[in-house]
Amino acid sequence: MEFRILKYSFYLLLIGLLLSCTKEVQIDIPGYKEQLVVDGRIETGQRAIVLLSTSNNVYSSTNYESYLNSFVDDALVLLSDGTQTDTLTKICTDDLPQGLEDVAAAIFGIPAEILVNLHLCAYVSMNMVGEVGKTYTLQISHQGKQYSASSKIQQSVPLDSVYWKPEGNFTDRGFSWAILSDPASTADAYLWEVKYLQDLQFSKTFNPYTNDKFFNGLTFEFGYENPMSFQDPNADEAYRGYYKLGDTIVVKSSKLGLKEYNYFEKKYNQMYSGSSPFAVPTNIPTNLQGGALGIWVAYSPWFDTIVCN
Repeated sequence: MEFRILKYSFYLLLIGLLLSCTKEVQIDIPGYKEQLVVDGRIETGQRAIVLLSTSNNVYSSTNYESYLNSFVDDALVLLSDGTQTDTLTKICTDDLPQGLEDVAAAIFGIPAEILVNLHLCAYVSMNMVGEVGKTYTLQISHQGKQYSASSKIQQSVPLDSVYWKPEGNFTDRGFSWAILSDPASTADAYLWEVKYLQDLQFSKTFNPYTNDKFFNGLTFEFGYENPMSFQDPNADEAYRGYYKLGDTIVVKSSKLGLKEYNYFEKKYNQMYSGSSPFAVPTNIPTNLQGGALGIWVAYSPWFDTIVCN
């Protein structure tokens, strides 16, 4: 009996010692290192547009002034299609050619009347437009460092049909719909954008990027909401997300490469889950070489028009 008590006492003492053991864990968080951020695109029939900025310390305060100061205007940007090379022209908002104010406002996301009083610059190809089948290589020189990326304009995939139809109990409100036959021979990714006929710039829908992982080689129907209704402060809350009877809209379905798609897919997932305490940290991939962040992407769009009737 006494031996059994001593045995149990020994186990209890051992468990107590194990539970009381602690180990100090030190985590070395790497210091902040400023990086170049690239936001560049080219599409069929259009000139390349490249925005350059610098990354901000995640622990520093975020404000309008820091956003404006992050833009880069002292880089050399070259674009090659494998045959010719174009030096991109720097165009700044305080020296815009007349008539481009609204276009620049859409690019920077700042109202035109404010934008013209700021010094924000974009790099634009003046001697080259996108062509299907060509691979475009971007080369950037900034503060003694070199960066590069390549992206190919692929053959666009036409939509079989586009249309509008009422949703739920509405007779005068609905979504835009389309039927797409996805090629079976290739792995494809798409961007869906839309605008009213009178608008200058296209708007992206919620979760606008998709790939054909689940519909490769299939013909299928899909619908999208009206993103412009969420940008309109005067819109009726009951009708947000819908097009109304009588609207005329232009849809734009653009094909892009899978590497470029992976960047946007991770970026949008992080944006949508960023405020969640259960969100998983994600490193957003890039196709840029040299240590820069961001993306250089080539699109091949297909356009169509829907009259909501």
